[in-house]
Amino acid sequence: MKIPLKSSFFTFPYFQFCILITLLSCQSPKASKELALVEIPNSYAKGFAIFQGNGFKVIEVKQAFPGEHIPFRYLVKEEKDLEIDEQDYEAVISLPVSKVVVTSTTHIPHLDYLDVSDLLTGFPDLDLISSPKTRKLIDTGKVTDLGSGAQANIEKIIELDPDWVMVSTLGEDLKNLEILKAAGIPAIINGEYVEQHPLGRAEWIKFTGTLLGKSDEASSAFSQIESGYNRAADLVKEVLVVRPKVLAGVMYKDIWYVPGADSWGAKFLEVAGGEYLFNQQKGTGSAQLSYEYVLEMAQEAEFWLGASDFKTLSEMKNADPRYTHFNAFKKGNVYTYTLKKGPTGGLEYFELGYLRPDLILQDLIKILHPDLLQGYSLYFYTKLDEK
Repeated sequence: MKIPLKSSFFTFPYFQFCILITLLSCQSPKASKELALVEIPNSYAKGFAIFQGNGFKVIEVKQAFPGEHIPFRYLVKEEKDLEIDEQDYEAVISLPVSKVVVTSTTHIPHLDYLDVSDLLTGFPDLDLISSPKTRKLIDTGKVTDLGSGAQANIEKIIELDPDWVMVSTLGEDLKNLEILKAAGIPAIINGEYVEQHPLGRAEWIKFTGTLLGKSDEASSAFSQIESGYNRAADLVKEVLVVRPKVLAGVMYKDIWYVPGADSWGAKFLEVAGGEYLFNQQKGTGSAQLSYEYVLEMAQEAEFWLGASDFKTLSEMKNADPRYTHFNAFKKGNVYTYTLKKGPTGGLEYFELGYLRPDLILQDLIKILHPDLLQGYSLYFYTKLDEK
């Protein structure tokens, strides 16, 4: 996922899709003619649903992007010679699959955790990928570079002829849906980022697992992540902790971006036992605030999290001397999510963070309440030094 590094804590850019609705909307799906469809329930994710039929599954993406839209429905044929009416589906996938294309770094860990990394045949901007498994494939020429960012080379995708393409709604890839459909390549929309519960985003591995014929493996992987997240959350619940005040984000062109109170990032801070000082900024996206307002609200904050991609406190000071007015800066309690980078510069946080909220939560607990996680070393986060 190509995200500007100087973005707010835990937030990602918000894109309007109204102009695309005409292309994406189809006639209301007819009631399924197939009998005995049984929903396989999700625990946290609200954006998709999976239904089991006799020799097939149906995936319904109910929330592909913010705002109302008609659900997208996909048919996954588990039996080779299955006879079924396919006209009510945006795409049809026949198992097993031998090669796939994904368009966001957040999809890469799904392939790794399901042990099918070798199915990846194309990706836009390979330098963004940090995964050691996938980098080995890239280094041996087994993954085609589709171009920079969302401007994936559609001609290369068609030439690769994958069994399916997973399209992120965080970008411009949606404009290629009609082209891919005309070329006979199933294009599947992934709307994981719309989920605001940390485990909701992680549960989208079940979505990918269904498309790969790896449903059981996906459920098992998610269960382990869920257990780790809940164990960490219980540490905070079991102890009456003082919630330290937390400042988030940085300025970009004199605008300070902070996550809304209902966002993915704010949820982490709540569970980790922090007092998020901008919890009055309602919404799931980014709130845009002035420096003066942030200083008034958070000058005495004990911790500053998500300070973009700055490497040192000195670098922050040189970028904008006003940062030095905050108590967290003066005490050196400033943290970024840049500890782990791939060999070509990709941030592992932007790749693995959606799937491993348990690691993010443990990092935050270790920062805010270090005594609760004795012996734990930060995975994504790092403290800025004074050099």
